[in-house]
Amino acid sequence: MSGSTFTVSNLGMFGIDYFTSIINQPNSAILSVGAIVQKPVVKNGEIVVGNTMKLTLACDHRTVDGATGAEFLQTLRGYIENPVTMLV
Repeated sequence: MSGSTFTVSNLGMFGIDYFTSIINQPNSAILSVGAIVQKPVVKNGEIVVGNTMKLTLACDHRTVDGATGAEFLQTLRGYIENPVTMLV
């Protein structure tokens, strides 16, 4: 690996629901993507079966402020929940 700054680790494809990755140098952050799991969720006031996925972001706080990392996760969540917004 040379010159990278961000890594995505997808153990979800192996059925792992949730995990936290370790940042490798020279990266500033790593996004851990878990498996999609069906769980009860509330939609329009009713309990239905919904697909959920856990994302974990680990940041090197020498280069990435925690608030900036949280904003990134909020934006990513919005795109995953409403993919059409990526086209706007």
